[in-house]
Amino acid sequence: MTVVTTRDWDAGAGKLRKHEGVQFSSLDLCETDLEGVEFSGCTFRDSRFNCSQQIDVAYLNCRFVNCNFFDATFTNCKAVGSGFEACTFDLTTVDGGDWSFITLPRADLGTATFTGVRMREADLTAVRCRNGTMRGVDLSAAQLTGADFTGCDLRGTDLQSFDPRTVEMRNAVITADQAIILAMAMGLQVRDA
Repeated sequence: MTVVTTRDWDAGAGKLRKHEGVQFSSLDLCETDLEGVEFSGCTFRDSRFNCSQQIDVAYLNCRFVNCNFFDATFTNCKAVGSGFEACTFDLTTVDGGDWSFITLPRADLGTATFTGVRMREADLTAVRCRNGTMRGVDLSAAQLTGADFTGCDLRGTDLQSFDPRTVEMRNAVITADQAIILAMAMGLQVRDA
């Protein structure tokens, strides 16, 4: 497996449009703009994406270990099948794109904003989204056991996978239609007066 560091990236690796099976070690992409780049089967270890702006970037089946995404913005990006371990997402913004089949257990997403993102069958076990924003997100078939969405803005998000008995949702912001879905998930019968 090829190992790429910040020095290699700056020396020309960063100009490539496609990276496959590469290990990025301590890569510093702070304040970097990326557009239309594809990473497939790559590993990012101890890398920093702080304040980066990424548009139409694909991370397919990649692995992120101990990476920092502080104030990073992902617009219409893909992270399908990627796994995140011990990563931080303070002030991260994800707008559109496809993050289905990702593994993000126990991540703290309380200051992150996800809008219009597809996250089908994502593993969000015990994820912490207290006071976060997950608006218009497709979470169908997501694993949410032990997740904390206290005070989270969930308007427009698919709540079919939410079980109020195993997911903390106190003070979460939802619409009337979503309230009916949650009531039905609890086994209640919703009828007109």
